[in-house]
Amino acid sequence: MTTLATQISIAQALTAVTPEGLPFRFTAYDGSAAGPEDSPIHMHLATERGLSYVLTAPGDLGMVRAYVQGDLEITGVHPGNPYALMRMMLNHLHFERPTPSEALRIVRGLGWSHLKPPPPPPQEHLPKWRRTFEGLRHSRTRDKAAIHHHYDVSNTFYEYVLGPSMTYTCAVFPTASATLEDAQFEKYDLVARKLDLQSGQRLLDVGCGWGGMVRHAAREYGVKALGVTLSAAQAEWATEAIKREGLEDLAEVRFLDYRDVTERDFDAISSIGLTEHIGVRNYPSYFGFLLDHLKPGGRLLNHTITRPDNRFRSTGAFIDRYIFPDGELIGSGRIILEAQDAGFEVRHEENLREHYALTLAGWSENLEAHWDEAVAEVGYPTAKIWGLYLAACRVGFERNNTQLHQILAVKLDDEANAHFPLRPTWGS
Repeated sequence: MTTLATQISIAQALTAVTPEGLPFRFTAYDGSAAGPEDSPIHMHLATERGLSYVLTAPGDLGMVRAYVQGDLEITGVHPGNPYALMRMMLNHLHFERPTPSEALRIVRGLGWSHLKPPPPPPQEHLPKWRRTFEGLRHSRTRDKAAIHHHYDVSNTFYEYVLGPSMTYTCAVFPTASATLEDAQFEKYDLVARKLDLQSGQRLLDVGCGWGGMVRHAAREYGVKALGVTLSAAQAEWATEAIKREGLEDLAEVRFLDYRDVTERDFDAISSIGLTEHIGVRNYPSYFGFLLDHLKPGGRLLNHTITRPDNRFRSTGAFIDRYIFPDGELIGSGRIILEAQDAGFEVRHEENLREHYALTLAGWSENLEAHWDEAVAEVGYPTAKIWGLYLAACRVGFERNNTQLHQILAVKLDDEANAHFPLRPTWGS
């Protein structure tokens, strides 16, 4: 039983593990406080359940659980765009792991009863060990479940966040003042130019999302384009969009695992935002499949989020449980290595890291502008999760914790001819 002599306040416990201090104002239900009183951002731990969340899942997971459940209240930023808070926490808040004796003192002072973990929010995905009942990691069954968790939230919700383009991948900003829609058009067009798409050619877009690349290739280049996605909701929306634009003769989106595509000899393949879901150990079969489905001289454009180095490490608990279950990131060097070992010749590579920070800023602004509608569509907790996720990812790209790489590769013909011009023709 906790005695008065050993009790410590919640604010004292927090400051004990943040020796450089808090950049925001913190208060708790026990009346304790820490951090600058004049800070425009205020974090309030409102309940004992919230304290239990934080103590039983140290790091971002416990705080997210408390925030999603309403036990951790934040004021001074909009819940749809808490960028200022995420930037403050990631740039200026530094936790220091306590020694075993210090950790024991903190827990004893706060009360042993808080070490009983409360049930996680219903929005949280199963832990990795529980997902084995859905199949081995990156098996077809488990991949389908992971994609469903993230992409089948609500097409209407995604329309609020992504805007008219319904494009959930990094845009390419021709200028810093370009609109998000203009930048998404430029991204698709840059991919098309790198692939050297020509009227009458055949394009396969794996992990096609809501069909943005498929429709762009058909509409702007007269290409016969096939897209495949593991999200039934995406496939349904994309099919309707193809009909609205009158592109049925050229464009098609199927609810299908890319590994089940039977057509071959495509002139080009685009993979925009799929590699993150493949799993690093599956890169050989992934690139082998793509090479096998291209005609000689055919090009591949692989567009994916990467790490700034090639050391493998797990995705953070928040992203894994709430956003991208089973997602894996690695550096561009490993991806290029695997593409080369599969038989591709890599011809060009570029990093669009700053462009993704700008893209995420646009999505956050969209969510904030459509906040009431978004909450009505998916509920307050899910909307809050997305606000945190988009803002935290923006800071991650700004800090070079993550990058975005486009890798252009070609399948050589029997004469080792890449069918490539002497200099690039796609422009900036």
